[in-house]
Parts: sequence; C-alpha cells; structure tokens
Amino acid sequence: MIRIKARAPTRQGCVRRPDRRPLRRALVLPTLWGAMAMGYKLACPAAEQDGMGARIATSAVFFAIGTGLIVHVRRTFLRELRQARRVAGAAQSVLLRPPPPRVDGLSVAAAQLSADRGAAIGGDLYAAVATEHGVRVVMGDVRGHGLSAIGTVAAVLGSFREAAHDEPALDQVLRRLDRALGRHLGERARTEHPSSGLEPDTPVAEEFVTVLLLEIARDGEVHALNCGHPWPYLISGDRIEPLTRADPLPPLGPFPLPSDLPALPCGRLRPGETLVLYTDGAEDARDARGRFFSLPTVLAQAAGGHRVTPQTVLHQVFTALLRHTNGTPADDVAVLVVHNDRRPRARAARADADDRAAALRGGADGPAGLLRGS
Repeated sequence: MIRIKARAPTRQGCVRRPDRRPLRRALVLPTLWGAMAMGYKLACPAAEQDGMGARIATSAVFFAIGTGLIVHVRRTFLRELRQARRVAGAAQSVLLRPPPPRVDGLSVAAAQLSADRGAAIGGDLYAAVATEHGVRVVMGDVRGHGLSAIGTVAAVLGSFREAAHDEPALDQVLRRLDRALGRHLGERARTEHPSSGLEPDTPVAEEFVTVLLLEIARDGEVHALNCGHPWPYLISGDRIEPLTRADPLPPLGPFPLPSDLPALPCGRLRPGETLVLYTDGAEDARDARGRFFSLPTVLAQAAGGHRVTPQTVLHQVFTALLRHTNGTPADDVAVLVVHNDRRPRARAARADADDRAAALRGGADGPAGLLRGS
C-alpha cells in the first residue's frame, strides 16, 4: 500500500514543507541547559547564599552554561553553512560547469567571479562545445547580478547546449536562445503578476541578456553573432586587439531579432593565437580612485615574454582585477580563453612525411632489413 502525504497547496501547486529539523536540534540542548540553570538557581542551597564563594560558584555555573550554549549554536550553524555551500557548489557544477580543457584541438579555460559575497553563481554565462559544425562558444551577461539572474542564466545556457548541436547555422542558434529567453521571461511575468500579467514597469519587462556567439571551424575560420556584448580580444604575438570593430546588434529581450541575420566573418584564429572573451564587469571595474580596469594592459603583460596558455591568462587577469578593486568587484565578471593549439597544415604535412620516412628507414635498417641484406 502506497501512502501519499498531504502537502499545503500554493498558487504554484503543492510544495514540500520546509525542513525544521535542524532548528529543532539546535534548540534541544539550549533548552536543556536553561532548565539546568533554573534548577540550580531554585533548588541548590549554594545558589541562595549571599557569600562571595556562593556568588563565584553561581557565576561560574552560568558562565559555563552560556559558553556551552554559544559553542553549540555556533557549531550547528557552521554545519548548516557547510551543507549550504556544498549544495551551492553542486548547483554551480551543473549550471555553469567549466568547459573541458581541450575542445577539438583548442585549449579552453574559463572562470567567473560573482559580485554577491558568498554567492557561487552570478549573472554571467559561458560554454564551449565541439559540434559537427565547429567549436561553438557562447558568452553572455544577464541584466543585474547575483542570485536573481540564475534562472535566466539556466534558460539561456540550457537552450545553447541543445541548439549548438542541432542547428547547422549560427543564426538559428541565436534565434533559439531568443525564444528560450522569451519563454522564461513570460513564465516569470505570470508568476510575479498572476492576475494582471506583465506590466511595462516591472523588472521582467526591463530584463535583457547580452550574448556573443562564436563558431570556430577546423581551419580556424571564425564567424560571430553579437547582441550587445563586448567583442573579444585577440592575442597574436605581441598584438592585443579586438577581434572586430563591427557594431553589435541590440541585446536579447527588448527588441526582436532582424529577419536577415548573417553571421559575421572575423578572419581566422591561427595556431598560437588566443581569443579572450569577457563580460563588461571586467572593463567597468573601478578602483578606489574611480579609475577603470585596463584589460588590454593586463593581457599584454600575460602575453609578453612566454608562451600563452589559457590558465596563465585567467590567473593574471583575475589577480590584477582583485588587486584593482581591493577584492570587492561591483559587478559579476566572467572570462573565457580559447587558444589554438592546432598544428598548421603545412607543418602537419611535413611532420607526417617525416614520420613516414622514419618508418621506412626503420623498416630498411631494422632487424628485418638486416636479415634481407644478409
């Protein structure tokens, strides 16, 4: 026989009641200690005496009880805090999981920093996936930051991870993201305004997402679609420059996408070159004097004098950013670095030819060749 427990209905349906067991456990021992203190005060003859020794003993008892109470409550809340952090870490690994270190011959690394103290996830989103159409990368920034933007991040990222594989054209991927965002905002509007619907002055009506889509083919050819997002920086030797200076489209949300939406060709990402995608929280970060963070300067320092790797770029950017903002950035920051480790075709062909020649020499000079020569 299956038993079904009744739950309190709400406007969104039946939900599980909050678990109050940790709070009850936290109150059991303080209540016991309080009862012991009252019993000592009322029943113990030493507590009723007015001598100095009796007062010292009474004070010692109440001090021990108070100290035990504080220690117990502290341990309880620390345990609950550790559990909450484990849950937040698990949610982050599912929602904004780091990309694999290598994606179809490209080295990839990404990291993000939330402006909300203690939050593991912010309003920035990124992903890089290898598809039959090339490596497709998304970088986005939801209006606002912190926990309020997590739902929008989940809607856009979930749509991208499916559309990147399903859609052969990059513009169709962007249209899928736009439709997913529209559905998400519509659901939020119905939840927040169930009777009157979405009002023009509500936060949902003003919400938007900046999105940058990149498609990197096997030969390094890069195509892009940009909706209100900063263009990535290209690191080529000692040169640090934007990938392109074309005007982006408006962000997703407030305006419909145009009917004609061709992907913009942005040249090639040659072997040894690096793309640095970022959200505007990086370049908008200010120090105590109001000076903006200079991302190109930090990238030039990361690229100068040694081999560029995505991990070194991320380390130097976030170290310099935290130093610039004194450890308290005002907005979420996300950085994704893509480095082309693929061998050039001519170099690969020469390497293959050398391998074949070495194999032939080994066949002629090896034990079988010696036997044939004898």
